Amino acid sequence: MNKSFSPIADASEVEIEFPLPIKAVMIDLDGTLLDTARDLATAANMMLRELGKAELPLETIQSYIGKGVEKLVKRSLTGSIDGEPDAELLDRAMPIYEREYARALCNDTQAYPGVLEGLNALRESGFGLACVTNKAEVFTLPLLRATGLFGFFDIVVSGDSLPKKKPDPMPLLHACKHFGIQPREMLLIGDSLNDAQAARAADCHIFCVPYGYNEGRDVRELDCDAVVSSLYEATRLIRKLS
Repeated sequence: MNKSFSPIADASEVEIEFPLPIKAVMIDLDGTLLDTARDLATAANMMLRELGKAELPLETIQSYIGKGVEKLVKRSLTGSIDGEPDAELLDRAMPIYEREYARALCNDTQAYPGVLEGLNALRESGFGLACVTNKAEVFTLPLLRATGLFGFFDIVVSGDSLPKKKPDPMPLLHACKHFGIQPREMLLIGDSLNDAQAARAADCHIFCVPYGYNEGRDVRELDCDAVVSSLYEATRLIRKLS
């Protein structure tokens, strides 16, 4: 075990030896690479206003982030994590939200501290890099380009790139296949239960950051190999497997 740095949490029952020997790293987008909550909330409140509904606080909408646009819209309409709005209302709301989010996409979004340093360190160490997100491609690619992160990634897997998205393991296994590696040679860095469940189902390693969304819950409760304070800190717990 690397004695110079102790993971904040290790929820796995399997003893993990650090630094992990891996070949590639997958990274989640919302809540891990980018703080997108303000722009997501702006779009949600513009939608609610147009539908004649009361706007919601940023903190409330932030707790609704993590399972894709449709789930965010449903939660915003009902004010509940598990709420199901009337189908006709949802049909009216979705195009409004998508229009408003396209307008607000990168007004206040920015990379979290340590992201650029971490990506540069991973690139310099020769790791393959993938962005794996549940966000639709129509929003994912413009965001990555606008924030200067697109060029770091060998592959971007969006929420609508494949038939299934996280927490299903399909996007992670797809990225492994792209790099020609086994799942245990891959690490996912994320911020939510979706990420932890997908990684365990795929048999990949999983680190979580504590600053993301995770529907308002503490990531230290998740089954992950480590909780790291930043993407850059994660680089201290891995090594390139040749």
